[in-house]
Amino acid sequence: MNGLHLTADLYDCQQPSLLTDEVALQQLCLSQVELAGLKAVSACWHQFPASEAGPGGITGVVLLAESHLALHTWPERSGVTLDVYVCNFGADNSNKAEALLAALLAAFAPRQQQLGRLQRGDATTGHAI
Repeated sequence: MNGLHLTADLYDCQQPSLLTDEVALQQLCLSQVELAGLKAVSACWHQFPASEAGPGGITGVVLLAESHLALHTWPERSGVTLDVYVCNFGADNSNKAEALLAALLAAFAPRQQQLGRLQRGDATTGHAI
């Protein structure tokens, strides 16, 4: 159960089309997963309808052989919340997770961000901490 869980709360993103264009967001995520050296095994996306606040956001998940990438866009706030989790069973995928997160940060171009990093499980015993 050893792995790395990265989170990011992005504010004032400078690429507003990525917050509302489901196809572009899917293509970005899938291409960056591949470029990071991770393996997508499935994906699920949902576009929310527009409201009085503006265009609807998108929620999505890319299931990875190594675990997942999940995100939610908030176009009315120019924001994104996302997380990348990779298991390190059989190989250390931490650098791949870091590369994926860095690529997504570059794509969304937030003016502000809050990042989190959580080491999950215990690599020496295989038991959760």
